[in-house]
Amino acid sequence: MYQLTGVTKRYRRGKDTVDALRGIDLAIADGDQLVIQGPTGGGKSTLLQMLGGLDRPTNGSVLLDGTDLARLGETRLTRVRAQQIGFIFQSFNLIPTLTAQENVETALVPLGVHPGQRRQQAAEALESVGLGERLSHLPSELSGGQQQRVAIARALVKQPKVLLADEPTGNLDEATRDDIMSLLEGLWRDRGLTFVIVTHDSAIAKRAPRLATIRKGTLTVRESTPS
Repeated sequence: MYQLTGVTKRYRRGKDTVDALRGIDLAIADGDQLVIQGPTGGGKSTLLQMLGGLDRPTNGSVLLDGTDLARLGETRLTRVRAQQIGFIFQSFNLIPTLTAQENVETALVPLGVHPGQRRQQAAEALESVGLGERLSHLPSELSGGQQQRVAIARALVKQPKVLLADEPTGNLDEATRDDIMSLLEGLWRDRGLTFVIVTHDSAIAKRAPRLATIRKGTLTVRESTPS
């Protein structure tokens, strides 16, 4: 699935150069679940952006099924993201003027899915996350946990190979966090997804079958026994 080799990311900050990632080597197999944990500013989100093709490394390669995302042109890279990778973010990133169903449909527009089929697939995706009765609700009419379920449905409606989640429970209380993680883990198992999640939450890290820790741009990976 993924093979990262020598991935370095440097940013210019005024006159200084900051190394967000320092020569990262990482393999993620098909169907793997990997949790990435570490302090703020340690490089977690930068690494996730590399996996999602949202940013390019300064040096190194990011292979997804043998294709180097770092070397793809923007048109092809956009297509890979649209077809193969689902994203979930801490802030939900829902469009406030669209209903839950319409928000989910937005993931299918770049794929050229017919409007009628989009509506059907969006409804089925929302049903799969327990929101089959909330299709016409606006984000403002939903709780935080429900909004994140809409975001999960949007990420999965296109049936991606990869699900990338950046602090997906960061805006949720403890009980809702556990509900969302149980939902995500169930979807991961049922759909055979490759699932990578960035979190600062130790309770989530303890659940992971595989845990990576990143500090000052350096990655350490260890197998873990989920609790």
